[in-house]
Amino acid sequence: MARLVNLEILTFFLGIGHSIVTQILKKEPTAKVVGVSRSEEPLKQLASEYPERFVYVAGDLLNDDTSKEVIKKTIDTFGHIHGVVLNAGVLEPVASIADANIDDWKKLYEINVLSPLSLASKAIPYLRFTSGRLVFVSSGASVSNYRGWGAYGSSKAAINHLAASIAAEEPGLFSISIAPGVVDTDMQVQIREKHKPNMSEENHKKFTTLKETGQLLPAHVPAAVLANLALYGQGDDINGKYLRYNALELDSYK
Repeated sequence: MARLVNLEILTFFLGIGHSIVTQILKKEPTAKVVGVSRSEEPLKQLASEYPERFVYVAGDLLNDDTSKEVIKKTIDTFGHIHGVVLNAGVLEPVASIADANIDDWKKLYEINVLSPLSLASKAIPYLRFTSGRLVFVSSGASVSNYRGWGAYGSSKAAINHLAASIAAEEPGLFSISIAPGVVDTDMQVQIREKHKPNMSEENHKKFTTLKETGQLLPAHVPAAVLANLALYGQGDDINGKYLRYNALELDSYK
């Protein structure tokens, strides 16, 4: 895979976002990254480690002004945008469709769908100049059904469709949606400790067993694939697709 120069990448800083950023910065010495998160401390730490190559915006992407600030800061600081990693996801509400609280669903959709959509739409005009890449972080729940996960699963299915739609609408860009597998994050803690009453016993046991048997993925495993796709992703064979991080089609990015 060819090395790139003057590579600017935006990334959400949630979940496995920290690992994605660090791997991008370590893999590609010319890469420059703009991180986005509501929590400033981990952003400040990375900025101190990579003062010339990492800048950040501490803000909530539910606020459209934050997306505008991110784009402006990227262009003002680095001049271009070559890639965007869109890594946003909350699980709650976990409840049956019959018990759906519409306000809770709206909040989840604002976080999981509308905030990535806002940033992607604002980045696309700049990505056209660089034949850039958009990498969406999806979930296996987007194509599987778990009791109580209707809000989360459907929001990630929407992310898959966004990635595919961008590929169809923007022939000069590369867009892909990736399920990172079952990663050992705070979301897994919530599943095991909080959401059992609204999940099937079988599904809850599946996740607790993965933890007990040491089968949860460390974040750096899928993050490596996501980082490589942000840096080097290309090809009509995977453009617009939804794939698991360990799909055969992604072997060259592992």
